[in-house]
Amino acid sequence: MAVYTKQVQIGKLSIGGGAPVVIQSMLNRPAADIAGNVEQARALEAAGCEMIRAAVPTMQDVPLITALKAAVRVPIIADIHFDYRIALACVDAGVDKIRINPGNIGSDDKVRAVAEKCKEAGLPIRIGVNSGSVEKHILQKYGGVTAEALVESALYHASLLERFGFNDIVLSMKASDVQLMFDAYKLAAQRTDYPLHLGVTEAGTPRMGLVKSAAGIGGLLLSGIGDTLRVSLTDDPVREVAAARDILAACGVRRFGVNIVCCPTCGRTKIDLIALANRVEQALKDCDKPITVAVMGCAVNGPGEAAGADIGVAGGDGCGLLFKKGKIIKKVEEHQLFDLLMQEIQEL
Repeated sequence: MAVYTKQVQIGKLSIGGGAPVVIQSMLNRPAADIAGNVEQARALEAAGCEMIRAAVPTMQDVPLITALKAAVRVPIIADIHFDYRIALACVDAGVDKIRINPGNIGSDDKVRAVAEKCKEAGLPIRIGVNSGSVEKHILQKYGGVTAEALVESALYHASLLERFGFNDIVLSMKASDVQLMFDAYKLAAQRTDYPLHLGVTEAGTPRMGLVKSAAGIGGLLLSGIGDTLRVSLTDDPVREVAAARDILAACGVRRFGVNIVCCPTCGRTKIDLIALANRVEQALKDCDKPITVAVMGCAVNGPGEAAGADIGVAGGDGCGLLFKKGKIIKKVEEHQLFDLLMQEIQEL
């Protein structure tokens, strides 16, 4: 059961309050390369990214926000550190959300200026703490970076905005350590109703980055925690979007097209199931039908184990079976299985 959080609006998207978990990613081109960032943003939107974050390091980089807003339809988030004036300028440029830590931008009047500007424009602010940004006095209190330290740091930054009547806040408490990240978000879900942005920071290259993200983010999603997420990979950000969709689908939180189930093969398998399964997955990668397709290794267990599938095939000795909802429909030769399966899926 989902943990309740309040809802905030980011452009036309809702986060929290029972809204679908939203996928976001971040541009990784230099901020001055406006054309490159626009190209990457369009690729992310086409891949299914629902919010795009861009670093805005200097005042000279604010025009990037204007260009992105003109290029894509998804909400744009400005990632800002230290200089409150950049946040104010990004709001004027039409950004949909600000990511900034209020405790890092200076005096109360600067925090007030950002809070009032965002409130007037109807923009939320994400406070993002991580294992490398916890304040010294909090580290001393807890003896280092702990889940409690991460949450206390996030709530401290939130209190700086709350003093000025600003409550459209999203929190994140990321760490590269999966257990630490998991514990921090679990604790935050108990202590606040602000929407939570999930992520394992510095997760790594695609292989281990995906594994760490699936473990940390997936575990939280299965616990009903999380309102938006980013899978952080040292790679093309388009791959982050694909990974995020896969994690959401695997956890049953959202569904994106076809769900494919395949048996892992064993000594009973008499057909080239691995090649068939890969061929089916590739053929259906853009299919948006909300169906489950099974590709099973043998007729002994296949139809029964995959009885919940809308349609599937199971191998025999040079032949195979087509089945629907566990009921065998037809027996054909092995080389006919793929084409027959695709034909039947088209007709569903």
